[in-house]
Amino acid sequence: MTKPVRAIQARIDQLRERFAALGQAHVFAAWDRLDTADRQALLDQAAGLEPHLEELLKAERDAVAALSSARSDVLEPVDAVVLPEHGGDPARREAGRTRGEAIQAEGRVAAFVVAGGQGTRLGYPGPKGGFPIGPVTDRCLFELLGLKLRGLSRRSGCPIPWYVMTSEATDAATRALFEKSAYFGLPPEDVFIFPQDMVPAFDFDSRLLMATPGRIFESPNGHGGSLTALDSSGALRDMERRGVDTIFYYQVDNPLVKIADPVYLGLHDEARAEMSCKVIRKRDPDAKWGVVARINGRIGIVEYTELDDEHRHLRDADGELVYWAGSPAIHILSTDFVRRVAANASTILPFHASRKVVPHVDSDGRAVQPTEPNGIKLERFVFDALPAAERVCIVEASAPEEFSPVKNAEGPESPAMARCDLMAVYRRWLEAAGLELPEDRLVEIDHSRIDGPEEAAAVGLKSLAEASDFIRVAPGTRA
Repeated sequence: MTKPVRAIQARIDQLRERFAALGQAHVFAAWDRLDTADRQALLDQAAGLEPHLEELLKAERDAVAALSSARSDVLEPVDAVVLPEHGGDPARREAGRTRGEAIQAEGRVAAFVVAGGQGTRLGYPGPKGGFPIGPVTDRCLFELLGLKLRGLSRRSGCPIPWYVMTSEATDAATRALFEKSAYFGLPPEDVFIFPQDMVPAFDFDSRLLMATPGRIFESPNGHGGSLTALDSSGALRDMERRGVDTIFYYQVDNPLVKIADPVYLGLHDEARAEMSCKVIRKRDPDAKWGVVARINGRIGIVEYTELDDEHRHLRDADGELVYWAGSPAIHILSTDFVRRVAANASTILPFHASRKVVPHVDSDGRAVQPTEPNGIKLERFVFDALPAAERVCIVEASAPEEFSPVKNAEGPESPAMARCDLMAVYRRWLEAAGLELPEDRLVEIDHSRIDGPEEAAAVGLKSLAEASDFIRVAPGTRA
């Protein structure tokens, strides 16, 4: 046996012993039946997992224990910069806008979209960002968001770099879509695509589940993994090279998002916040939104499943919900804060467990398709970083103007609803410009040319017939 072969065999033996010592000997149970390629793939996967396996096993045990442990948190409502219609100061928001526009013009802002999800629930065979959403053109979510960035870069006078986090399942398809679409008109050097990390799943006895005889089952590590991925991918280093110190975080399935909203940026900067939250006023106490609140004295988010009935239905003297600040997952973070979170992820971003149906193979290598939860998946939540921030700024947003996620094939939070909400926004912009649109018409506006009522009015159109192709109108009432 040659020296290189002996070294490889020694490494294989070392890994097998290590996994066996941690109760995971079954990972290599099919080793003798695997071909050379599958052996190498398993060896590479196990070698990458081995340095973290003991920590992951502890995280899994802790997360499972937390599922059944009773919480006794002390909750208090939070102060927010509220909308003028709810008593907010318009002058303060305008000052924020001026400050935010200056930050944009200084090149300090990056847009960061979390786009690892697939369009399976929507019946779409690809990354959710490729789902067609334009009411007239069928532009996909990525294109619509890219147009917003093009308009923002034009107005600010400098490029706003776009960081796109994918997953193992969507990375190749997302890259191919961006290349095929010429990066949606953005300079390729201003688009940084990277995948989030994966974590294994466990059975109820803390044993790793196998996807195939030669592969450990893994799934994305949750939206909280976006903060560690910014660091490990080199995205933070790229931001530092560009002079970016402020990250605007949002999710790909919200076509109404105001990317790098200058009002929000300015208020965040004024507060010297490390992490900020946009919030939307809940009207229904049973709405399935996480709520921003003070939790044991620190600002955080209480998941709707963990908010007890007393707090969920509590109202003030005016009859308004006390815990009204629903989170649409739109954040601003300082790059220094993200570095600190990534360096201390095991404590700041603990894994959360959920019982899931996990397809796998059994000890004989036979495929198993469970119908009931059979495994534990681990995820990190981005909002777990909030209590670690020294200063947090909370800013109220208007749902009709800024939030209409695409999550379900039909009904609430569906493509039909999002298209209706987009067209309602476009109609308000056109009305601000003195342009009338018949009710039996579809409308879509190119965000790279017009991205708000002020820009719509500034174009100075006398009629929609003058709009060329940046305001598309078509017959119909399609939702």
